[in-house]
Amino acid sequence: MASPRRSLLRVLPIVDQLRDYQRGWLRGDLVAGVVVAALIIPKNLGYAGIAGVPLENGLYAAAAGTILYALLGTCRQISMGPSSGLAAVAGGAVLATGLTDPADVATLVAGITLTSGLFFLVLAVLRMGWLSQFLSRAVVTGFLFGAAIDVVVGELPKLTGTDSKGSSSFEELWSWLSTLDEAHLATVVVGAVALVVVFGLRWIAPQVPGALVLLVGGLVAAGVLDLEGRGVALVGDIPRGLPSFEVPDAGLLVDHAGTVLVAAFALVMIGFSQTAGDARAMAARHHYRVDVDQESVAQSAANIGAGVLHGMPVSTSLSATSLNDRSGARTGLASLTSGTTVLLALLFLAPLFSSLPKPVLAALIVEAVVMGMMDLGEMRRLRRVSRADFWVAAAAILGTLVFGVLAGVVIGIALSLVWLVYVVTHPLVSTLGREPGTQVFRDLETHPEDETTPGTVVLRMDGGVFFATADALVDQVRVAVLTPGVRSVVLHFAGVNFMDSQGAATVSEIVRMTEESDVELRLAAVRPAVRRVLERQGAVELLGADHIHGNVHRAVAALGTSHSLPAQGLGGTEKEEGQ
Repeated sequence: MASPRRSLLRVLPIVDQLRDYQRGWLRGDLVAGVVVAALIIPKNLGYAGIAGVPLENGLYAAAAGTILYALLGTCRQISMGPSSGLAAVAGGAVLATGLTDPADVATLVAGITLTSGLFFLVLAVLRMGWLSQFLSRAVVTGFLFGAAIDVVVGELPKLTGTDSKGSSSFEELWSWLSTLDEAHLATVVVGAVALVVVFGLRWIAPQVPGALVLLVGGLVAAGVLDLEGRGVALVGDIPRGLPSFEVPDAGLLVDHAGTVLVAAFALVMIGFSQTAGDARAMAARHHYRVDVDQESVAQSAANIGAGVLHGMPVSTSLSATSLNDRSGARTGLASLTSGTTVLLALLFLAPLFSSLPKPVLAALIVEAVVMGMMDLGEMRRLRRVSRADFWVAAAAILGTLVFGVLAGVVIGIALSLVWLVYVVTHPLVSTLGREPGTQVFRDLETHPEDETTPGTVVLRMDGGVFFATADALVDQVRVAVLTPGVRSVVLHFAGVNFMDSQGAATVSEIVRMTEESDVELRLAAVRPAVRRVLERQGAVELLGADHIHGNVHRAVAALGTSHSLPAQGLGGTEKEEGQ
């Protein structure tokens, strides 16, 4: 039975971090915490704008995420809080429901956040973090890119002081273009200057927190130039004070249960993959270990906390985490400092944000999504490395733009699953030849100069032989058997690491097929676990134990065939095959 002390260390990893705390770390943790707070305060105002909730709700979520993750997370450098991608999903859910009342919108987003936290808890209890692997990187890249375009299109009217409408990004963009002759000059000027400042600083001085500079500059300009008197809209009242504890209205969530569940599931799929990857990267850099299941617990607590405090979804903030690390964070105390600083801002500075011009907020949002979600480098890499992945990403972008952000998530998950099924059901089956002067057998497609044994086909199967791949193996063997002049087939099973009952039955079918065709069959390099399945099936007895060899060279040597075999036309793979 675990001791109370050990249980406390497991539930609250921060205790273990502080137990071995070194005095020299304190300055780095405190500085990092304050610096990160200066970054996330303006950004989280923008993220709240993306989600469509009151701006202070972004700060509520930031405080809850940083503090709760610091207590329960195992990664010492991660900064947890709202992100542009998660905010876009939440905003997409709001649009899907058609809610317009600010109180209902805030309740819906808080409910989605709370639900995603509960989903994270289920993943932690059942140890199902592997589910996040079903969302491919190509799909996430495409979805985020499309969502960023959707958000930018939605912010354009705020930069010109006009309106737009439409059920898709294309319709909204066309609607906005048709109203440009009604643009408000002062608003356009403020918006243009804000965009130049925030993107210019990122280009000229990337180490300068452009969002903070823009926030302060916008507030100063609003007062000095009387922007409200010139017709520039302000964000409106932001109340001072801490959030109150309140469980979101269950009735509203039940009324929109489908949207809530889809959005929450999407948030978990995106959020977990981001946090798990960032946590492993930071742990490797600083030479400590992270507990992936505990990471799910920490994310669960952070989202549940944000949900009951009128917040919005939270996950790893890559920019904040990187800044936290560069600023000297050594333990979770840095995130605790960030959260405390955000709470102090809510207590003393919140009303100041009420004077922020809407075009400045729009510029903050545009910069956040363009730099955080539009990964042109990754799209170029996908196009260069794998055209299939590139087109999957492009389809995710198009689906998001045509059907909306929330539908784009569903399309993205569906694309990931379809691609997974396609890959699984099309295993690599290679035709092998012998490297001259050696006993090594390699893929003939990659090494056409290799020798082929007269009358013998050597096939290598990679991956498991199970219900989804068994037919592919049978088809390849049938092609070989029907090739004129073939008298023997060797199946190289070194790459077969799993076999189910259908796969074993398929091997028995192959044995019978080769016997009926008067073709001799040999197996090579069969793994012990796979051989046990074949023995239980009776395939070993049917084939004969003396027809199973330790490697391909021995199997071919045992054949002694005398008919030559064409080296081409029997499949192949890009991977080099060796025994």
